[in-house]
Amino acid sequence: MAERILIVDDEVQITRVLRASFAAQGYDVRAVNDPEEALRVIAEWPPDLILTDLMMPGMTGVDLCRAIRARSTTPVLVLSVRDHERSKIEALDAGADDYVTKPFSMQELMARVRAHLRRAPERSSNAPLQTGDFLIDIAAHSVTVAGQPIHLTPKEFDLLLHFARNAGKVLTHRALLTAVWGADSAQQSEYLRVFVGQLRKKLLASSPREYLQTEPWVGYRFLPEGAPEL
Repeated sequence: MAERILIVDDEVQITRVLRASFAAQGYDVRAVNDPEEALRVIAEWPPDLILTDLMMPGMTGVDLCRAIRARSTTPVLVLSVRDHERSKIEALDAGADDYVTKPFSMQELMARVRAHLRRAPERSSNAPLQTGDFLIDIAAHSVTVAGQPIHLTPKEFDLLLHFARNAGKVLTHRALLTAVWGADSAQQSEYLRVFVGQLRKKLLASSPREYLQTEPWVGYRFLPEGAPEL
């Protein structure tokens, strides 16, 4: 069965081009020009991935991301002419998994879409991972920390899973970005600042231990039993 992609953009020409391009690659594609309509389509035709514009009349792409995250873990890629870091962080905070600036290379967009679609089945095929205070049920997409369940967005989950699989190691910014977002995002350092910050807040709400250590100018280290007290 072809993977489903939903395109949400109020510019008809863009939706027409994107729909034709993805359909030519064998995807089952639907395109809508209104976020409210997008939510109705999602309810009756659950997509495997969503591409959405950021600036639309009425409900914005950020609002749409929040609405999607309230009901689904479907990967969401934002497409926007806005290249400001603040816009990217706002979209990522709202639950977007990736951010592509217009105008963009269709080859790059296709590569990012393939990367996001590839990761979901890989996650679900793995056995639960137990390390330190963490129990990560990959198939169920659930995490408990010191016996307390925490709710993570899809990208927060992917990031934590990569940390857990490399516990104790120093992971560079580039290595993390490439592993979780793909090689085309290796320079998007704001992604890490947002998602590591979100992870830290959620982990702290479950346990007072420090699990994520910052290695200045290098990256991060994950300690599944918490940092030792000095």
